[in-house]
Amino acid sequence: MREGLKFLLDQQPDMTVIGEAVDGEDAFQQAKKLTPDVVVMDISMPRCNGMQATERLKQACPKIKVLVLSAYENIDYLRRLLKAGASGYVTKRSAAMELTRAIRTVNTGETYLDSASAGILASDMAGRSPTSDVKTGEPISPRETEVLRDIARGYSNKEIAARLQISIKTVETYKARLMEKLKLRSRVDIVRYASHQGWLEEN
Repeated sequence: MREGLKFLLDQQPDMTVIGEAVDGEDAFQQAKKLTPDVVVMDISMPRCNGMQATERLKQACPKIKVLVLSAYENIDYLRRLLKAGASGYVTKRSAAMELTRAIRTVNTGETYLDSASAGILASDMAGRSPTSDVKTGEPISPRETEVLRDIARGYSNKEIAARLQISIKTVETYKARLMEKLKLRSRVDIVRYASHQGWLEEN
């Protein structure tokens, strides 16, 4: 699997694999030594699992982004990993294009959840905090809706700008305006809102 991932990532013009690890302890030591921009962390590894390795790495090197690759669609794993400092979560059944998009997204400082994980998290949060709590006196325009939907689906600001044929700065302006209008504080809140709107289930 590592060989397949290495081949995939090395084919990307903006990515270079600078290290590989055989288990969690090795991943922690290699990342500390090589200080990559992004670590793709498997959750199931011997000696030190991905959860433990993520916690240790974020404590030792907080600037390194950790994207977790997991076979599990489990809310407990997801909550704990985000709390530990992971920047993204992608299930192994996700398409290869989604993995590369996730890496680019977390590298910009944003959080990435694949559609399955985003849906699980949104459903969990919805059960504890209904959307009806979100109040806004200002209407959301069709273009703002498009931007919000794409953010929730995991697209980066650059990708949204290209899809909608607007500038990255305009995307950032829309995002800031929407966060203010809807009283949302993070991308997790955006995913929750989008889930309640039914946007994550749309094709």
